[in-house]
Amino acid sequence: MMLETNRLILRAAKANDLMDLHAIFRSPEAMKYWSTAPHDSPAHTQENLTGMIESAAERLVYFVIEMNGRVIGTAGMHKDDEVGFILHPDHWRQGIVTEAMSAIIPHLFAVTDVERLTADADPLNEASVNCLKKLGFTETHREKNTFFINGVWSDSVYLSLPRPA
Repeated sequence: MMLETNRLILRAAKANDLMDLHAIFRSPEAMKYWSTAPHDSPAHTQENLTGMIESAAERLVYFVIEMNGRVIGTAGMHKDDEVGFILHPDHWRQGIVTEAMSAIIPHLFAVTDVERLTADADPLNEASVNCLKKLGFTETHREKNTFFINGVWSDSVYLSLPRPA
């Protein structure tokens, strides 16, 4: 199972995606607003990749984003009803996440029974917050000091997208 858009292939993770994924998850720039510190080794990324492969065996709701034969990010529903995405900085501000999530969101509503999709973003991550709003998510609330990574607290803005009627 895979989804395709004009520029992207959205598919389940494979074992040979490790180094492309590690290039993303080791990047301090990409991980600046993520919920964990940058990965210090491919072994750390392998833990995430193994989880992605195992969860896709049950139901594909979290995808790798492939463009021109390379994995450049991930996107989809990673727990309960919460969606998220990360993209290698070389591909920022090209509409890739909007394109990917525009295909993924209808798929998630088709294969799950969630009443809404939710998202949690750092309010300082304006690009991600704006992307979510462009996709139809609306802000529900904010909280302070929700993540403590490398000695720094960050806040959260929570957004929601109800199931279409």
